[in-house]
Amino acid sequence: MFTIAVQTGTWGGGNALPTESSVRDILFETNAICALIIDKKGIVKFINRTYLDIIEKREEEVRGHSIGDITPETRSLIVIKTGKAIIGYNWNLNSYNMIASSVPLIKNGELVGCFAYSIFMDIWDAQDLVDNFMIELKMYRDEVRHVYSARHTFPEIIGQAENIQEIKALAQKAALHPSITVLISGESGTGKELFAHAIHSASIRSKMPFIRVNCAAIPENLLEAELFGYEEGSFTGARKGGSTGKFELANGGTIFLDEIGEMSLTMQSKLLVFLQEREFEKLGNHHPIRVNVRVIAATNKDLEEMIRQQKFREDLYYRLNVLNLEIPPLRDRIEDLPLLVDHLIPQINKDLKTRVTDMSDEAMHLLSKYNWPGNIRELFNVLQRSMLLADLDNHRTITTKQIFFMKIKCDTIKPSTSNTLKELIRDYEKQILAKVLEETNYNKTKTAAILDMDLSWLYKKIKQYGLTREDM
Repeated sequence: MFTIAVQTGTWGGGNALPTESSVRDILFETNAICALIIDKKGIVKFINRTYLDIIEKREEEVRGHSIGDITPETRSLIVIKTGKAIIGYNWNLNSYNMIASSVPLIKNGELVGCFAYSIFMDIWDAQDLVDNFMIELKMYRDEVRHVYSARHTFPEIIGQAENIQEIKALAQKAALHPSITVLISGESGTGKELFAHAIHSASIRSKMPFIRVNCAAIPENLLEAELFGYEEGSFTGARKGGSTGKFELANGGTIFLDEIGEMSLTMQSKLLVFLQEREFEKLGNHHPIRVNVRVIAATNKDLEEMIRQQKFREDLYYRLNVLNLEIPPLRDRIEDLPLLVDHLIPQINKDLKTRVTDMSDEAMHLLSKYNWPGNIRELFNVLQRSMLLADLDNHRTITTKQIFFMKIKCDTIKPSTSNTLKELIRDYEKQILAKVLEETNYNKTKTAAILDMDLSWLYKKIKQYGLTREDM
């Protein structure tokens, strides 16, 4: 809070404001600014000559009267009500254009009045300053919208399987209702965030911010500050000037709470209050802030099971679960695999500067046999690796040669009769290394790339397991 320290005066009360005589020499005669002091009841205690000239009144007509009767549009009454300064606003009075500020006066920690002053634009060339400020403000606003904007739309949700089409249609209906809360559930890598982006992009909130918060990535003791913001000095390490929370930044738009199942019970309670009241308080501030935000939450956990384990609030679950979108895993819509591959290949080519065009039927058949525990995210990673290998071989088509590491995943490799976990892991690792070395004709660089391991580590393992061509 911007405050002004004042000396004890004589005009009444233990928490007195400065008398007219103590400020007359500085303020009364100046023609550069208008100056005014009111007490906490809004009564004028001081007004300078310039201000009197502008409002065309005598001092006795103003001093001792309510400022609301003199200038009804004054913001000084707001300042003594809220205790917060209002700085640098346009103030038009009797055809005079000024830049004004109203700041609270504090005595022994208690608000005792307000000091207001106005600067003439022509004196300080303030109109140019305002114009420049508005240009800069627009630039920052456009930058915020660029950073906090949805990047995906419904056409990017690829799939003809009945289950994905049903969920997509439901999500499109949700987009038409901008206030409805949405809970997106599904395994990791199924595309929950993609759906959240698409819902925002298709709604009337699309021009406003889309802000994602990963509840699992932010330490519990910082999550409240991240979501609701804080005032300067509200806790150790608080940034000077405080910080705006994600809910306030998202005002008018959408906030996407990813990994909602990782949120602590304490934070769940605070989120529940927000969902009920649609307002919150910053840390260190007891003034409620009301915002208009759509909440979309996502989780890969079974929230109903967490409720039974008392790890998730049942009342919060029902507040979030107004509309539930359960995204099917890739294995349950494996018929969409060719469509997904055709969609992802051009995107990966652009990212990796490769020139791969398609995938052979044999390679596609091999991929369709896999269970895909990592879903579309895993498919993306598999395509990246196989396209790099194909491009290194100057191939335009991905074949089983480039995805034989997937064959290892699909095949069942029987462990040895070793009776300890360490030995089972060692034997399994040895079998995989031997198989890939054989498939690559002992090309160690290619083997390391397929297995996504450091080349020096591969040499170490080859020596450890005796996997040189001569030893095999």
